Amino acid sequence: MAYTTVSIWAFVFSVYFDVSKCYFAIPLKIYSGRYNVSSDHVDLTRRVALTSDGTGLSLASDPTGTVNFLDMVNNLQGDYGRGYYIEMSIGTPGQKVNILVDTGSSNFAVAAAPHPFITHYFDTALSGTYQSSGRTVAVRYTQGNWDGELCTDRVSIPNGPNGNFTINIAAILSSEGFFLPEVNWQGILGLAYPTLARPDSSVEPFFNSLVQQVGIPDIFSLQMCGAGLSASSTVDPPGGSLVMGGAEPTLYQGSVWYTPIVEEWYFQVEVLKLEVGNQNLELDCREYNMDKAIVDSGTTLLRLPVNVFNAVVEAITRSSLIQDFSSGFWDGSKLACWMKGETPWRFFPKLSIYLRATNTSQSFRITILPKLYIQPITEVGGTLDCFRFGLSSSANGLVIGATVMEGFYVVFDRAQRRLGFALSSCAVSDGEALSEIAGPFSAADVAANCSGGRLKEPLMWVISYALMAVCAVVLIILLLLLVLPCRRHRSGEITDESSLVRHRIK
Repeated sequence: MAYTTVSIWAFVFSVYFDVSKCYFAIPLKIYSGRYNVSSDHVDLTRRVALTSDGTGLSLASDPTGTVNFLDMVNNLQGDYGRGYYIEMSIGTPGQKVNILVDTGSSNFAVAAAPHPFITHYFDTALSGTYQSSGRTVAVRYTQGNWDGELCTDRVSIPNGPNGNFTINIAAILSSEGFFLPEVNWQGILGLAYPTLARPDSSVEPFFNSLVQQVGIPDIFSLQMCGAGLSASSTVDPPGGSLVMGGAEPTLYQGSVWYTPIVEEWYFQVEVLKLEVGNQNLELDCREYNMDKAIVDSGTTLLRLPVNVFNAVVEAITRSSLIQDFSSGFWDGSKLACWMKGETPWRFFPKLSIYLRATNTSQSFRITILPKLYIQPITEVGGTLDCFRFGLSSSANGLVIGATVMEGFYVVFDRAQRRLGFALSSCAVSDGEALSEIAGPFSAADVAANCSGGRLKEPLMWVISYALMAVCAVVLIILLLLLVLPCRRHRSGEITDESSLVRHRIK
């Protein structure tokens, strides 16, 4: 989520066309980032009725089923600035809280103590079904962290699958930089895999429990509809839809294009190349996947590895009609402002990301128009509209966050280990589509494996043990070489040099 405190200073330059345009740089402070279940208690009043679209994607076929996807349409509120959240009821009797939807973590956590930035919290003492596990838990995000205790309790979703479910919950007792001013959510719903769960993977994530208890397919889909909305708006409009159990066809247009999930921890995908306008950045595909490339609804921006980010900024600068942007606009410390009524988006190119298709010899392209990454933030004096750059550099890999996701309906098909992208029905502004999707394209011009930037944990352990064994053998040989001659000539004396060798090996 991103929030601004603005103090104004300005300078003006001319754009090289018939009419001179005004540009103001405003210092901006951005708070970006992140922002063992029993089925005995499941109260089902309706049955699951799902069918396939021919590609293995589950669709609702019966509006009276347990999973009525139409009931889940518009069950999210929020936008890219405040995050997207869903209403849930926790405990007995139920206490309503708003929970941030985050595909980049795996813990379901809710405030269980007062905090200056939230209006209410889950009071564990008022729930007759709250059960503490006695275990503590701490989670740190890109920005912010919290500490609490693990427990289980009953959970229901007013606009979700019908019933009550027993779910692992982290009761947040203290936090720093996690809850932010003017947000309207009191917890976080981590939808990623158990590998990311804290304190360890034995803590079954929310969606895993839901799949087991309700019997829905291991698929959810996400539509985020905040594109083009100013982050300064004080009203949270219906922000989108979280469909649990499949996909709702009315929320997307055209076909769903699938890319494999490379590894089941985050939703890790394989990016093959990036284009600015029609210009290929011509980087080695491993640059895009350095460390990892993931799809994360809890991240506000499109975050790129440093080298990729610099190449994108350079390409935008070359192709943009505006040549003299302050570096502060690109690094997120300043806003760019135009007179009201101006349309800054025409000065900027499209951005395209190529993803490997399930047919690994092919790829497809998702494209966002400038309205998605040149984002309205605030207005000044009733005469200026101010915008921020919806991309940032990252030291932790490429993150496809809300900046891109708002253009697409994203299907998290965990059952078939794939992510689907389709044109979102709400990614439209003034009758103009804000995103594009195309393919298939040949992937013959890129490496067979572009996502080799991260070593998997088991492999890292094997390498570590192998190196330790090699070091032990070398140490023994060195000691024998140093000690045996000394015994022959100096009656067993150990020299300082041999001691020094041991210290160096340590």
